[in-house]
Amino acid sequence: MTNHEAGRNEADLKLTHLGVKTEYPTTYAPDVLESFDNKHPGRDYFVKFNCPEFTSLCPMTGQPDFATMYISYIPDQKCVESKALKLYLFSFRNHGDFHEDCVNIIMNDLIHLLEPKYIEVWGKFTPRGGISIDPYCNWGRPATKYEDMAAHRLMNHDMYPEKVDNR
Repeated sequence: MTNHEAGRNEADLKLTHLGVKTEYPTTYAPDVLESFDNKHPGRDYFVKFNCPEFTSLCPMTGQPDFATMYISYIPDQKCVESKALKLYLFSFRNHGDFHEDCVNIIMNDLIHLLEPKYIEVWGKFTPRGGISIDPYCNWGRPATKYEDMAAHRLMNHDMYPEKVDNR
């Protein structure tokens, strides 16, 4: 067994969701999030997740809200484990919050877990009442080029009209 394989097996032992029957949380559950060591901390690269089945509840009416949630980040020392992220996102199913709050809560929880160099979360919610809401938030590590990157990406975010055929 190589050192690389031994390191992978040791890291996998810390993950509790992989290879076991899935227990879906019924309430908001940031504690299900798990991370693993980034094998390439000296290289900048994006990790992107798309969750086309994100669901939360309107805090006023209790009606379901549906979205595709896009999460992109540049890891530092840790990466989020995908099954744990899926369970976390599913935990919003019975959670009542506004769209803007959902994307910021997700981003804050991932910053807390990962301490990434850069992260962005974009929720593209399906229309309800004839209007869609697509909140976007991002964050770059303060006093680094990633803070400048976050400001640039926010200022230039979604500058072109989208082709609306996916809703």
